[in-house]
Amino acid sequence: MRLCVFTEPQLGATYEDQLAIARRAEELGFEAFFRSDHYLTGSGGGMPGPTDSWVTLGALARETSTIRLGTLVTSATFRLPGPLAIAVAQVDAMSGGRVELGLGTGWYEREHAAYGIPFPPVGERFDRLTEQLEIIKGLWATPPGMTYSFEGRYYDVVDSPALPKPVQPAGPPVIIGGTGPKRTPRLAARYADEFNVPFASLDDTDAQYRRVVEAIEAEGRDGRAPIVFSFAQTIVCGATEAEVRRRAEAVGLNPGGPQAGQLYGTPQRLAEQISGFVKAGASRAFLQVLDLRDLEHLELIAAEVAPLLD
Repeated sequence: MRLCVFTEPQLGATYEDQLAIARRAEELGFEAFFRSDHYLTGSGGGMPGPTDSWVTLGALARETSTIRLGTLVTSATFRLPGPLAIAVAQVDAMSGGRVELGLGTGWYEREHAAYGIPFPPVGERFDRLTEQLEIIKGLWATPPGMTYSFEGRYYDVVDSPALPKPVQPAGPPVIIGGTGPKRTPRLAARYADEFNVPFASLDDTDAQYRRVVEAIEAEGRDGRAPIVFSFAQTIVCGATEAEVRRRAEAVGLNPGGPQAGQLYGTPQRLAEQISGFVKAGASRAFLQVLDLRDLEHLELIAAEVAPLLD
């Protein structure tokens, strides 16, 4: 099981906060540092305000050396596909090939309204996401010296030089996630290197993995590596029950026990919870830490939980 630190900086985190946790996660041996791509919290606050995901990851790329970096997930409504392909390829080069792109439809209408971003109906958002995936992967796959064109309903690309190229030969891995029962598995089967189920119960996660497997069998993935299955869960870890309750209360979670979408407890209990996802087929865990200044939380997970998963 590969462990990744997953953060929500829109809740209230400066760049310096994110740099500190990314560096500490790297020192502790976590595989990746991922962040959300949001411009607003549920309450509309989150001082000092949002930080742009790809600006942040570009900076982190130059201030880390081994940890992988990515988004879970970039909203397709925030950026045009061509400029997004350029930005991600550039950050991949800046990091020496350590970047991954999570890409989704976008869902939070209020943040779009707050920053003047169009928010089309869900069907159109899925259509736009499909075209974005086709274009981004097409641009990255175009050989140097060749051009790329695409004609779609929402986006047209005409004789693009398809530059810059990412450092990773096949392009940064693309992560698609969600719990939608139909279009999401089909998109994953066609475009994803990794499929992630966020904040769902073990049973619902297992059911969604099975839908993706069925979609892959229908789609066919000849010549491509098998898809990676992963999950995202909020984590609350403590050496003692009292410490677990303290950490839960500090971030506004129920101190009495875990809810769906949460890993909650002492290291042994957490390892048991994670093992259920392993049995369902997951090989990667995105551990959402809500208090970015509690670096001792990361240290406990690395020292006490990770060894139990080996």
